[in-house]
Amino acid sequence: MKLLGLHHVSILTGKAERNFHFYTKVLGLRLVKKTVNQDNTESYHLFYGDAKGSPGTEITFFDIPALGRTYPGVGSISSTSLRVRDTAALHYWEERFKQLGIYHETIAKRANRDSLAFQDYEGTRLILVADNGEAGVRAGEPWGGSDVPTEHAIIGLGPVTLTVAVAEPTAGVLTEVLGFTQVGAYPSLAGDFPEILVFSTGEGGTGAEVHIESRPDLPRERAGRGSVHHVAFRVPNEEEYNYWVERISSFGFMNSGKVERYYFKAFYFREPNHILFELSTDTPGFDVDEPLETLGEQLALPPFLEPKRAEIEANLRPLDLETE
Repeated sequence: MKLLGLHHVSILTGKAERNFHFYTKVLGLRLVKKTVNQDNTESYHLFYGDAKGSPGTEITFFDIPALGRTYPGVGSISSTSLRVRDTAALHYWEERFKQLGIYHETIAKRANRDSLAFQDYEGTRLILVADNGEAGVRAGEPWGGSDVPTEHAIIGLGPVTLTVAVAEPTAGVLTEVLGFTQVGAYPSLAGDFPEILVFSTGEGGTGAEVHIESRPDLPRERAGRGSVHHVAFRVPNEEEYNYWVERISSFGFMNSGKVERYYFKAFYFREPNHILFELSTDTPGFDVDEPLETLGEQLALPPFLEPKRAEIEANLRPLDLETE
């Protein structure tokens, strides 16, 4: 059995209102679910994605207002990529970022693909990557509800980069436990460091890759605003989910056990460099409790939290997303 690719990436934000503005008004993504962190219901959990909230397109944020800054380093998911159709789209985004005053670099090659690195308001390190007709995991459906032309819209998650002191332990988990294959390497853009290793799963392509960067010169990351909490990989259904839970547990990793998130089933474990991996099912999806047409417009709670709605809403800070 093969993992299908990336499911979602979850990141920390200190200001949900500005986060909403950036990911919907600047990047043109759709807010597909406004809910709470199920492990801390006093915190919002916002999910952005394509028009349908498809697995493989979701970038999510835990809202923690008192959070400090991030100090980058090893043991981290150091960048998250977002897919666009082609290099023409990168030129559109380069100009858009200039006009909006968004920090960005110049278009550069990463893993032999055109890409554009940039940051959100909190310093989250992001990269736009151009598919340019490359075969692989199917892209999502562009969201037409923003001012971003659909031909240039973000259409899913691209490769995540893991920054570690030593690559071999993490590479071993990807290949020997999770079934990834090393498909290449490319020079580090940070200077005279080892090549960045490229690993792929499922049908491959931009939506199914993990890149490993070795940086023995860096300290351990101190997480804060804009740091990535975890990366999740796609499992198609509950049957294969059960297989992966048993397989990973058999290797002796400390793990969460099966976790019911209602919108998907989850399973968490840390690899040897302390990066948190999650496996998530594609099913049932975000439209299980809301019509597709109105995804993300109301506070959604899974059935096991619904009886506590009044208490949960009383403990949540007011959140007016449309005024930011």
